[in-house]
Amino acid sequence: MIKGSNVALAALSEDVGSAIVSLGWGSPTGEGDADVSVLLLDTNGKVRSDADFYFYNNPVAADGSVQLLGKTPTEDGNEDRISFDLTAVPPDVERIVVAASRYGEARFGDLENLQVRLADAAGESLLRFAIDDAAEVSAIIFGELYRRGEEWKFRAVGQGYASGLAGLATDFGVDIDDDAAEEEAQSGTEALTDEAQAPDEAEARSTAQAPGAADSSAQPDPTAPATATEAATLEAVPAPRRPVEEPGPRKPAARPRTAKKKAPAHSTPPKSLAENDSWKPARLFPVSALKSDRDREMRATSVLLSVMAQVPRFGRRLTAAFGAPSGRMETFTEVSLPHGDTPRRPDGVIRIERAGKLWTALVETKTNGNALKADQVQAYMDIAARRGYEAVITVSNDVALEGSPLVDVKIDGRRKHKVALWHLSWAEVAHQAQLLIRHEGVGNAARTWLLQELLHYLQHENSGCHGFQNMGAAWVPVRNGISDETLCQGDPRALEVVENWERLVRQVCLRLGGELGQKVLPVQRARRGTDPGARRVQLADQLCREGRLQAELRVENAPGLLTIGADLRTGKLRTSVEIPAPEQGYPLTWAKRLVRRLAEAPADLHVETLVEGETGGPRGTLERLRPEPADMLPKGGATRITGFRLSLFKGMGSTRGNTESGFIRSVDEAVQRFYTTVVVHLDRPAPRRTAPKEAAAVT
Repeated sequence: MIKGSNVALAALSEDVGSAIVSLGWGSPTGEGDADVSVLLLDTNGKVRSDADFYFYNNPVAADGSVQLLGKTPTEDGNEDRISFDLTAVPPDVERIVVAASRYGEARFGDLENLQVRLADAAGESLLRFAIDDAAEVSAIIFGELYRRGEEWKFRAVGQGYASGLAGLATDFGVDIDDDAAEEEAQSGTEALTDEAQAPDEAEARSTAQAPGAADSSAQPDPTAPATATEAATLEAVPAPRRPVEEPGPRKPAARPRTAKKKAPAHSTPPKSLAENDSWKPARLFPVSALKSDRDREMRATSVLLSVMAQVPRFGRRLTAAFGAPSGRMETFTEVSLPHGDTPRRPDGVIRIERAGKLWTALVETKTNGNALKADQVQAYMDIAARRGYEAVITVSNDVALEGSPLVDVKIDGRRKHKVALWHLSWAEVAHQAQLLIRHEGVGNAARTWLLQELLHYLQHENSGCHGFQNMGAAWVPVRNGISDETLCQGDPRALEVVENWERLVRQVCLRLGGELGQKVLPVQRARRGTDPGARRVQLADQLCREGRLQAELRVENAPGLLTIGADLRTGKLRTSVEIPAPEQGYPLTWAKRLVRRLAEAPADLHVETLVEGETGGPRGTLERLRPEPADMLPKGGATRITGFRLSLFKGMGSTRGNTESGFIRSVDEAVQRFYTTVVVHLDRPAPRRTAPKEAAAVT
């Protein structure tokens, strides 16, 4: 379909009493997402009441006419589906608007392949409409279903809003409780509404943007026949509703809120009733009885799978990346499956039911740093292929690298059914639990408590689920070889250290991202299409020549890339960030402002001024520069300042493990200290200004 065109559903299929509308999009970075919403409108183009607004805080209609089904991963992004029972739609509803919105400063122009598809009750695709002019808008009406006599028709709209979900809903007559949402966004408090809790799959990010004016809607295709009555109904989106003065106070709980519901952990735990500190609270998942690796594996598998089934939002987070559908999940442990003369018992099984179809994955877990066994994984791959299962999921402390599988398995090309092999690190499990507990919520206090118990179990020293914690047998020989200059390029031990360094960096990103509730990703300085193995070989040769390991992290809302450097010759870790010079103002003003922002930063922070065309400018510790910020400026004043580099130095752990003297712990502590004492005090990058044409709504 093209923008503005319309079509009768009965002309496309005989089975249109029910329909599935799918909104899809892709992201170049693989991280972009949006939230769908539905509005039921009367003959005046307004909702009959606020209950006709269906979104993440109100996902299901009581009469079954509308149900938000949640997200399903696709090859290039996500697809969000909505189920409509058109036979149950009330007779006074003339139009059904289908829209989507993005959070905060995110815009649809950053996404790719925006499209809406409609399928009939049998699942057969009937139509598709692609939007290729989204630009700088934060909400879009993809399309609408509307009545014509006794039949339903669909119109391709593609109209954008710069004012987000709140503005879109307000223009259709929904009374949004924006004051409460803005108060939450400013104060950081997290309040629950008095409405019924929504299912976990329907929760999403909140928006507290003020409503804005909508642009005129797309006009119908002039080639499509329409009666006078139909033309009147298909007018542009109605103008913003004028506020009506009502006597007496209004109850905010009766108004829809775009703030998501969450059940956060108590910030201040109640006073303990224990007589003394030797009394330990009872835990849902005890660790004191774990005596062997087998005990740890069985307990960890059961704990993880049970929480996945009982907290659907958490289970969905872990399985969506593996191509699993969104549906009812059940999990099992110690399942016996035939395999030759000896039955095999995978550690666990995950089954998800969706629309009468089953998605099944076998689970193999390892704890305490134990490596996965190739013969075990191969057997489970063979069993899964014979039984028509979709995947085998391995879980261990190790971190998988791109292009470097943890276990090599052979795939029988003669089999038509293909089985996917996926890996999950315990660090990723803890990361997702931490995000939901501290930042996003699961909408239910009991489920929040379950996640807290899971996280406590994973972080306990006796659980064996600590993530990557060993730099490998090559660490000490490589470190010594660099120190005495005997390590040669091409040494396979250097390559092993580079691979483990990459694993450590990925784990550092997970831990920091869980603490901040923001995306933290490693930056790969390589040309597009470069083979990961060849890139690591180059880094190994560089390690032999220079004796340094280095990585860059991109932290959401940070003023610049966070750099981690490990100098194996000097035994020093360096964490740093480069911030660009302001576009306006005077250099001395910049220097004074930077010193004020760093009032609570460590005195040993190194500050270096970056100048154009030179290797480096003035530098010194913050302690020395605080009384004299002018010392940060180049002498003479003719050299242009391009930015400032802030660095902290720390002694590097010598051992390969995660003990107090270990390298892994020293890196974790260095990144944590640098971010919490330096980066948090810096100005966030200024939002990109949009031109007047870009800010206008898409027509």
